Amino acid sequence: MDSVKPSAVTPRKSKFARTVAKVLHLRAASGIAPVDGVQKVAAQEKVKDDKHRHKIAASRPQSFDINDNDEHEKSLALEVLVAKLFASLSSVKAAYAQLQYAQSPYDGDGIQGADHMVVSELKNLSDLKQCYIKKQFDPSPDTSLVLADIQELKSLSKIYEIMGKKLESQLRLKESEIMYLREKMEESNRQNRLLEKRLNQSGHLSMPGNLRQSGLSPSHFIAVLRHTDKSIRSFVKLMIDEMKSAGWDLDAAAKSIVSDVAYWRADDKCFAFESFVSREMFDGFHLPNFSLQEESPPDKKNQQQLFFRRFTELKSAKATEYIARKPKSTFAKFCRAKYLQLIHPQMETSFSGNLSQRSLVNSGEFPDNSFFATFVEMARRVWLLHCLAFSFDPEASIFQVGRGCRFSEVYMECVAEDALLSENAPEADPPVAFTVVPGFRIGKTVIQCQVYLSQLHTKVNR
Repeated sequence: MDSVKPSAVTPRKSKFARTVAKVLHLRAASGIAPVDGVQKVAAQEKVKDDKHRHKIAASRPQSFDINDNDEHEKSLALEVLVAKLFASLSSVKAAYAQLQYAQSPYDGDGIQGADHMVVSELKNLSDLKQCYIKKQFDPSPDTSLVLADIQELKSLSKIYEIMGKKLESQLRLKESEIMYLREKMEESNRQNRLLEKRLNQSGHLSMPGNLRQSGLSPSHFIAVLRHTDKSIRSFVKLMIDEMKSAGWDLDAAAKSIVSDVAYWRADDKCFAFESFVSREMFDGFHLPNFSLQEESPPDKKNQQQLFFRRFTELKSAKATEYIARKPKSTFAKFCRAKYLQLIHPQMETSFSGNLSQRSLVNSGEFPDNSFFATFVEMARRVWLLHCLAFSFDPEASIFQVGRGCRFSEVYMECVAEDALLSENAPEADPPVAFTVVPGFRIGKTVIQCQVYLSQLHTKVNR
């Protein structure tokens, strides 16, 4: 074998030789072949990389591919997504409700907080959309469902809380409005009472100032009739008060006017006294000269103008002042006749203890007290109604219904609603017990008479 000279070995060959020597030395020291060593080292590095990736994955929201699970897991994963979606929408609704509530009254912090919540939930909805597109869902569905339900319930609770506050605010506002309207109503009632008092004092009727005979209509007659009814009730109330002060037996007095009447309420006996006063005051209403027998009836040709002139003269006058100024007028004679006809001597004696008022009236003078003033005002209203009735062509006629007649809504008006609404009535339509205020006809117009309905021949007071 030829020997190799040192100068024949190139530097590259020397480097390769040194590498081989190192490998052989490592193999002799560790007992691992070069190839095996590379494989095992690579495996160990892979393990380290897997552990590192696992730690990174653990720090991130875990997800999985829905395609890798069975149908049950797919359905559950979609259920979790829908639950999160509705929970987020409920949060948006709660934030919007808070935003509305904070606007009135203005609450800057509340508006800012609601705005941040809306933005946050919109971002959350965007994330849910991306998860659905990428088919990546929460791998812990049970926990996520519970959390979504809790979030939705909290949002609903928040909405109800805001609604409750809003309703409370509206309630306080309505209570304030009610108090304001109640005060307004009380003030209006005071004004109405004041106007009514002035109206009664002045005796003014709400008629047009330029009313002409040719412009008369049934509505004008009805307006005067309503004033007349009210005036009669005022006098009846005063008369009943006088009876109570004098110790009258009101039940016996009512029975003497109309007997065998079963009143629906004990207070309804006042209708019997009203019926008595109306009957006496309207007696002779159908006659042109009323009940003044000493006067001759006016000329038929000028009758309408005469009565309309009387109506115009007295409609705005105060009754007591008028009869004091014109004691011999037709109206003054009417007041004397009706007072002597309506107020019985025994009644006057029990009221005042003597017959001084009756004596004054008989002598052509008039008493100066509230009882007579109330009577004269009532007489004025009846007189005006009579004058207006004979101002029509043809004149208005008066009518009333008899006892026991069947109730008719065309011709009658019931003064006691209990008679029509009571379930204890044996008949569907109780018969008429008596007429309280008569009715009238003006051409084809019928003004209902006021009646009291009762079960005849039944003594029951409730």
